[in-house]
Amino acid sequence: MKKSLLTTLAFAFTIGMSTPALAQTTTKTKSDADKIKTKEDGNMSKTKMADDGKMKMKGKTAAGDKMKAKGKPGKAAETMVNAADLPMSSAEGVMVGGAMMVPSKDIVDNAVMSSEHSTLVAAVKAAGLVETLKSAGPFTVFAPTNAAFEKLPAGTVNTLVMPENKAKLTTILTYHVVPGAVRAADLQNGQTLTTVQGETLTVMKNGSSVMLKDAKGGMATVTTADVISSNGVTHVIDSVLMPAK
Repeated sequence: MKKSLLTTLAFAFTIGMSTPALAQTTTKTKSDADKIKTKEDGNMSKTKMADDGKMKMKGKTAAGDKMKAKGKPGKAAETMVNAADLPMSSAEGVMVGGAMMVPSKDIVDNAVMSSEHSTLVAAVKAAGLVETLKSAGPFTVFAPTNAAFEKLPAGTVNTLVMPENKAKLTTILTYHVVPGAVRAADLQNGQTLTTVQGETLTVMKNGSSVMLKDAKGGMATVTTADVISSNGVTHVIDSVLMPAK
């Protein structure tokens, strides 16, 4: 069971890295019955998976900063920080899609690493938005997972990525982007967010749970918040948001 889970994680990580290259990276991954070791551009990490599905990760960035994370089945991984280990300019990150999202990378380079966002990455590339989302920003991106795109009617994604539908795809993707770096703590119940596309999203907050209501009344839940990148913040969501136009 343990070996099977680790093999699956290693395969998912490899798939995420084999997404059409949006950044120049060099990655090496090793796995055995006990752990997965990954080395990428000087960043090193070791991930252990227990029989009950619990995950622990520790590693070191190229700059020498240490990072730790843990996760449970069905829940997003939480970052554990040892203040004694980390300097004020900590490179702590958040686990998304089997990979560590770190502040030293931009929004696109972090997204490429996530096996849960390969559809979004492909869509961003098809829309010609890679350079925009790699620019200084800052941006706040509400990032639908692969499963979120699968909720759309059959054939929708394949149709949107066709060259003749680039304008429509761009409209949908920029509806998921808000200017500035907006963290979860900044979001208030009933707040409206004006997107780069021009229309608004409505925040619906209940305790620590955050949902977004789109222009057509659709709802998306933030499943992983505050994924910090060098040029903004990403919040993972479980549905695709749709503008009115």
